[in-house]
Amino acid sequence: MQFEPVIGLEVHAQLKTETKIFCNCATSFGAPPNTHTCPVCLGMPGVLPVLNKKVVDYAMRMALATHCKIGHENRFARKNYFYPDLPKGYQISQYELPLAEHGYVDIEVDNQKQRIGLTRIHLEEDAGKLLHDPNLPISKVDLNRTGTPLIEIVSEPDLRTPAQAGAYLRQLRTIVRYLGICDGNLEEGSFRCDANISIRPQGSEKLGTRTELKNLNSFKNVEKALRYEIMRQQEIVADGGVVIQESRLWNDARNRTASMRGKEEAHDYRYFPDPDLLPIVIDDPWIEKTTKALPELPDEKKARFIKDYHLPDYDASFLTTERASADYFESCIKRFPKPKLISNWIMGDLAALLNAQGKTISQSPVSSDNLADLLRLIEDDVISGKIAKTVFEQIALTGETPQSVVEAKNLTQVTDVSAIEEIVLKVIGDHPKEVETYRNGKKKLRGFFVGQVMKATRGKANPKMVNKILSEKLESE
Repeated sequence: MQFEPVIGLEVHAQLKTETKIFCNCATSFGAPPNTHTCPVCLGMPGVLPVLNKKVVDYAMRMALATHCKIGHENRFARKNYFYPDLPKGYQISQYELPLAEHGYVDIEVDNQKQRIGLTRIHLEEDAGKLLHDPNLPISKVDLNRTGTPLIEIVSEPDLRTPAQAGAYLRQLRTIVRYLGICDGNLEEGSFRCDANISIRPQGSEKLGTRTELKNLNSFKNVEKALRYEIMRQQEIVADGGVVIQESRLWNDARNRTASMRGKEEAHDYRYFPDPDLLPIVIDDPWIEKTTKALPELPDEKKARFIKDYHLPDYDASFLTTERASADYFESCIKRFPKPKLISNWIMGDLAALLNAQGKTISQSPVSSDNLADLLRLIEDDVISGKIAKTVFEQIALTGETPQSVVEAKNLTQVTDVSAIEEIVLKVIGDHPKEVETYRNGKKKLRGFFVGQVMKATRGKANPKMVNKILSEKLESE
């Protein structure tokens, strides 16, 4: 029997506010344990939460960017459960009346576009963090993260492959970063995901028993865990067994999932409206104001790059995955209007440099102005493409301008015809056997002669002129 996987994802994105959702404690990462806490986020008796308005603004941006319908009235609820990192004994979330519903995100996998539905986007507070001692059988609790604002983005079960799940997560991360509402850092836990996965016979409409996968801290691990779980469930059904509804942890070291606990249903949490918080009322003017403030989103920007700059689909996708990359590219364009040449250098030399240094384009040691000026020097035949690589390395190291490096190191391209002709004649005269072989039909030797001329000029000869003069001299007896 052929089985079809059915995948739905629950994504938690930490909103990039300076303070928590219901108190003034800082949300910054990396502080000493339990230093960013107060009676409100610790749930002490007699305190009342006060909603951070910026949290609602940020959540609305995401809702509008993903085509959701924002509820004019939405309400906080208490999600009741016991866990050591939850000091109140409940989590403030949203249940019956979420902030937004019925949106979608478009993805592309193997040149196939697909629309993934969003069930809802709702607000909630984060829990704390358990720190397990590697040497002693104890766990410690850090409550700094308690009360940090989150949006939970719940997809419809529209995903069918691990690759689609990975593409969907990457697209969501790109959107939240474009909007400036979340840094998307998976390692720090500010963007994390739980995956629900089931299988059903091919062609069936009935959903199978699902398992929930947790501890997925990278896009790669999401895809690996889903592949493993699909295989595991198929083997169980093929052997006549029954898949159990449960939460399972992904073990990256062993490349497998392991049972964690039985999977809760909504009624297990005994949701009820939070009596300490009023409903959030969102009117049309607030929605309109937020809509007008939205930036150009990645899909729109990609389409514009293809249309306005005539870039290939691959280039446009690469440049618009990060807003900073797109901004860098367009900053170069303003100074040097050659889109494809700029794109090639960003995707090639600059990307290689940033990867080697472990930096993002926002931290690039080569400014957009310097890259544009470097390419201008190539275009104006001041330096060759080969020399440009040397100049690029120098400006990345020192921050100097390309022009100053070229002048200081005397790297200006040789364009004097007579000077190049003299060197070409010397190279031909020094290699009579190669000349004879070339003239007898082995035209691939042209590269050898070009290399010798460039070596003699330390790479400074104009390559076009070198090739032209070589052609004239080698073809003449």
